Amino acid sequence: MDAGIDVAGVKRSFGAVHAVREVTFTAAPGRVTGLVGPNGSGKTTLMLMLASLLRPDEGRMRLGGVDPVADPAAVRRLLGWMPDSLGAWPSLTAREVLVATAQLYDLTREAARTRADELLELVDLNALAASPARVLSRGQKQRLALARALVHDPRVLLLDEPASGLDPQARIALRVLLRRLAAEGRTILISSHVLYELEEVVDDAVFLVEGRTVGSDRIAAAATRVRVWRVRAAADTARPMDAVRLDIASALGRTGPEVGVDRRDVLVPFADEAAAVAGLRSLVSAGLPIVEFAPAVGDLEHAFLDLRADAAGAPDAASTPRSSPGAAPTPESAHPSPRSPSPSPGAPPRPAAPPGSRSDDGSSA
Repeated sequence: MDAGIDVAGVKRSFGAVHAVREVTFTAAPGRVTGLVGPNGSGKTTLMLMLASLLRPDEGRMRLGGVDPVADPAAVRRLLGWMPDSLGAWPSLTAREVLVATAQLYDLTREAARTRADELLELVDLNALAASPARVLSRGQKQRLALARALVHDPRVLLLDEPASGLDPQARIALRVLLRRLAAEGRTILISSHVLYELEEVVDDAVFLVEGRTVGSDRIAAAATRVRVWRVRAAADTARPMDAVRLDIASALGRTGPEVGVDRRDVLVPFADEAAAVAGLRSLVSAGLPIVEFAPAVGDLEHAFLDLRADAAGAPDAASTPRSSPGAAPTPESAHPSPRSPSPSPGAPPRPAAPPGSRSDDGSSA
């Protein structure tokens, strides 16, 4: 059975707010797919619908061939869901969180303990196994949340901001782990605001703008627009950066205003990679000591910024360099129970539905 994700024409509103207007995409087994979009674009709402925690108003969804609306229990058996906040039971230790979750998936207590120890080692939390979940740092809670999502060896993973709060070493370990999980044939869908992190791990990307998926033709057009490149010359403290900027502009046959400065780097727009290659040749031929020459932003961020500019009716977003959008807080998310068909609004915290559960009326979405 295909373990991929198939979404067609999905919509979801909360009263007058159209959170998801029209979403269509597929995510293939054995690949990592990134869900890219600004705050308010519908990413978390879409994730909640895929996780069977919200019903779509319209459209069709399949995870591993299973409809999460018609058979949420079956979807939860094949799905690993990592929300953007842990939502663990504060009285339990890290090991107990995993043991309790494993038992919800019908593992025996002995098998649940064995699986918990395997996962604690996998996410490097062995030393904190006996610590209450409430005392873990943000990054440690993220690692525990990932372990919890993997407890039943799912074929599909939904990960909402999985790298949030992780230190650099943990981010690298996460990237390696996700690539390994994908290589084992799992379908992985990741939502993140931090585009350079997605760039390092994803095979495919789904762009959401104002609640709609963006067609491949628009993405291709955005990717081919003028792009800013970052040029760095060998440090010379005796020369001001403006002089270096003018040297580079002169070697490229550009006027001064076309070329900008960002700290130690000079920013130069090129129409495409062929123009960038020709520009680098010109700089080297002019005898300039170039030590770094690369796009100012990655492919995902470049396309994302252009798509946002199109949506806002703004001029070409590639004409000026921008930083990655900040990862603003998103609503606390629920962890679905593999047994109950839908979360119970207002239910007290229990292993099947940690704090942060949402109801179909969207009151906490």
